[in-house]
Amino acid sequence: MVGAFVLVLGAVLMAGVLWLASGGAWQKKFDLYMAIEEESVAGLNLNAPVKYNGVAVGRVQDIRLDPANPERVELTLAIERGTPIKQDTLAVLMTQGLTGIAFVELSGGARNAPPLPATTKAPYPVIRTKPSLGARLENVLTTVLAKLDHTSSNIDAVLSDANRAAFASTLTDIAAVAHTLAARKDALDAGITNAALTFDHTARGTVQLGPVIDRIGRSADAVQKMGDQTALASSSAGRAFDSVEIGMQRFNAETAPQLQDLVGELNDLSISLRRLSQQTERNPSGFLLGRSPVPDGPGEAAARAAP
Repeated sequence: MVGAFVLVLGAVLMAGVLWLASGGAWQKKFDLYMAIEEESVAGLNLNAPVKYNGVAVGRVQDIRLDPANPERVELTLAIERGTPIKQDTLAVLMTQGLTGIAFVELSGGARNAPPLPATTKAPYPVIRTKPSLGARLENVLTTVLAKLDHTSSNIDAVLSDANRAAFASTLTDIAAVAHTLAARKDALDAGITNAALTFDHTARGTVQLGPVIDRIGRSADAVQKMGDQTALASSSAGRAFDSVEIGMQRFNAETAPQLQDLVGELNDLSISLRRLSQQTERNPSGFLLGRSPVPDGPGEAAARAAP
């Protein structure tokens, strides 16, 4: 009985240990997601924590290279069920303190964004990633170093032997010009004084030109007024020409036909007067005694006497 009791108690203790090791009644349930990194994941180990805005929500379950592209690393993340993983949630590699222990930090996820469907079977939903701080610094440093290298090359090109010789020659020429200017200091002072006097005279001339400019302005105003009056006169002349044209049109339409008839009648009267003058010249007595009857021709008297 003692042996059986010891065996039963040992089995119970072993079952309790296994139950507690598996989480017991408080075991958490996890959903699996995938994150694809395109940078080195050095320092990230299995079971590394996964945090959402600093709160631990899971662990890294698997790390492996993408068989189709070895430059990409596939991370399988086990995240506690109920964690609000949205379609705009981002995963980024972070390092903790000075120890350099890496973990996965989740961020983003707007309140109105649709949730990313969860699953426990492959293929898992993919959480978008963004470069880590180290990767961004590396890119910036690479760009800066490239620019520094380009700048250094340009400086070397500027400080070439030919350019240094040209620069030395330029300095020599500048020194010669400086010596020449120093030797002609008195002439330069006199020229500066003359220039000052010239500027003074110019200023005085400008002051004297002010009234002239005012008179020119008033003359321009008078010319403008004369032009306005000329324009008004031209407009009046145009209206007069229009009135004359209308009168001519009315004359052609009404008076011209009457004048034409009068000219015709005067022409007929002139013809009648010409005939009268000719008859008077041929028979002046006929103008006083009247016209004598015309004698009968042969046979006209017998024709009138016949019944």
